Amino acid sequence: MGKIAIGVNMEFVRHADKSFEWGVEKAVALGYEYVEPMVHWGRELLSEAGYFHSVSMLDDPWRVKSACEKAGVKLSGLSAHCPLCKPEISTEYLKQAIRFAAECGAPVVNTDEGPKPSWTSEEEDHVLMRYVLKEASLVAERRGVLIGLEPHQQYSKHPDGLDRIYGLVDSPAIGINFDTGNSYLCGHDPVEWLKRVSDRLVHLHAKEIPKAQAEAERGKVTGTAVGCACGEGVIDWPAVVEVLRGAPRDIVMSVECGTVEEAERSIKHLKSLIG
Repeated sequence: MGKIAIGVNMEFVRHADKSFEWGVEKAVALGYEYVEPMVHWGRELLSEAGYFHSVSMLDDPWRVKSACEKAGVKLSGLSAHCPLCKPEISTEYLKQAIRFAAECGAPVVNTDEGPKPSWTSEEEDHVLMRYVLKEASLVAERRGVLIGLEPHQQYSKHPDGLDRIYGLVDSPAIGINFDTGNSYLCGHDPVEWLKRVSDRLVHLHAKEIPKAQAEAERGKVTGTAVGCACGEGVIDWPAVVEVLRGAPRDIVMSVECGTVEEAERSIKHLKSLIG
């Protein structure tokens, strides 16, 4: 039986116009034990100026490691989403994210298949994804880093599709980063889908969906950037926790919400369930 911990994706400070380091300190102040930073390639003006939380993979990975150690928080993983269907982008991006994760101490790198090229067929896309995941898995296996595949786009919007992507490469480094909110918006029961992947689960995005969004978008979209505060929407959190308690691996529930206030309410709700 695995243990459950609570973390927060750094998207919770996306509208605070503050730096990564500020966000880490805020997460600790709210009571979070883990954080999930977002990384990007190259240089980006707002991040460089300290007005956005994302960290460039051109930075020293010890920037992340040191900030977390100073604040007294651990890393649950890195948010390194890149379009697996586009190998000219994702192959080197994902490999660099894995190397960055290994050096800063993040055990998981989370990604999804991303928007597909406009001109490729479904079969071609799966060949392209297999290439990317094979290249990435070779880098990940050597470093003890896991790759978390998330339900988020055109092929992973249903259980069979996510399973097909997972099965493209036979590697102990590849697992599932389940997203409660995306799976719900795709039109599925998140709890039943979570049960299906629990033995392959390496990380979980605890994303809540407000009732109004659920009524307007369910079955029409494949996911959403962030949700609302956990406990204030449609997700059955007690049932999610029950499934996680039976998972073979320790799992961090990484809250995905859009504001500091939502992050504060989320951890209070989840702690009341986990204890």
